[in-house]
Amino acid sequence: MAESSGSSWRRAGFAGAAIGVLAAGAAAGVAVERLTVGRSVRQKARLALDATGPYGGLRGTPGRALADDGTVLHYEVDEVEREASSAGRRRRLFGRKEPAPVTVVFSHGYCLNQDSWHFQRAALRGLVRTVHWDQRSHGRSGAGPDGVPVSIDRLGRDLKAVLDVAAPEGPLVLVGHSMGGMTVMALAEQYPELIRDRVVGVALVGTSAGKLAEVSYGLPLAGVNAVRWVLPGVLRALGSQAELVERGRRATADLFAGLIKKYSFASKDVDPAVARFAERMIESTPIDVVAAFYPAFAEHDKAAALAVFSELPVLALAGDNDLVTPSSHTEAIAGLLPDAELVIVPDAGHLVMLEHPEAVTDRLADLLVRAGAVPAGEPFRTS
Repeated sequence: MAESSGSSWRRAGFAGAAIGVLAAGAAAGVAVERLTVGRSVRQKARLALDATGPYGGLRGTPGRALADDGTVLHYEVDEVEREASSAGRRRRLFGRKEPAPVTVVFSHGYCLNQDSWHFQRAALRGLVRTVHWDQRSHGRSGAGPDGVPVSIDRLGRDLKAVLDVAAPEGPLVLVGHSMGGMTVMALAEQYPELIRDRVVGVALVGTSAGKLAEVSYGLPLAGVNAVRWVLPGVLRALGSQAELVERGRRATADLFAGLIKKYSFASKDVDPAVARFAERMIESTPIDVVAAFYPAFAEHDKAAALAVFSELPVLALAGDNDLVTPSSHTEAIAGLLPDAELVIVPDAGHLVMLEHPEAVTDRLADLLVRAGAVPAGEPFRTS
């Protein structure tokens, strides 16, 4: 029997109350803004930022990979055009095959897309071959079959499918943020021979090897326990009432923006266009996708898989005030990889690569030099 409209609204109201627990830390600031800035003015400001902000506009050569369940995965390649060396000309003259270039592969986080690496992509253009891809149900990639649970292991197999098409040969540097870092760990667990044979460097940014069910999200203990108790059921309800919830998200855009800022950034002076860029990426993720992916994080445990990276140059980087995957999780990763470079970026939140792009790009450049992907002294553009 179809659910009555009154029941639908009651369920949405219950969901809203639970999400309100998460919003508590941001609500006060948003309330003050409501009193001081008219809603129409804020809406016009968001539209202006959408029109003028340059972020997320970088595009490469598009391609498609097929996951093993038939899901279409969208990726883009930024090729590098280097001046042919005399040695290279001699190899071609005598019919010798040019060695495949190093490819840097970027995997994004939950509710984001490949454009979250905007600054790093801009810095590397023309210097090294890069692949940027959208995880299933995110960005331009397709959704998986209905009713099939999403798992981090599944995402690791998706990354393998992308590599098979976009970078079938040559050395690899794997870069992953948040869920993307977990995807890289899942790839290592399932395809350790690929890591041994082809990977020359790994960057794990704002991510975790497990124990995510213990994260407090900056809430007091009572709030955390309430969220953990109701959130799985709430997300199922939200996913089943996607159209209703999306209308609610639009109606509460100011509160939503406050939540994104609280859980994405830590510094007070984030460029408003960058903050709006992050908001736009996150709000484009349908609520049923949010609901489908969420349970996978509580099950994620890839600490043992990190051993596959033990002989490689590894960068483990996080913001010092990351409320989503706290810096202690990155410190735990570095503890299991004693030779890894551990970097905790001050005054930074979960989207550290957007909040402090220079810090992330500089450390990534160092990793690429250590991995032999680019020569030392290469002039990276860090902004």
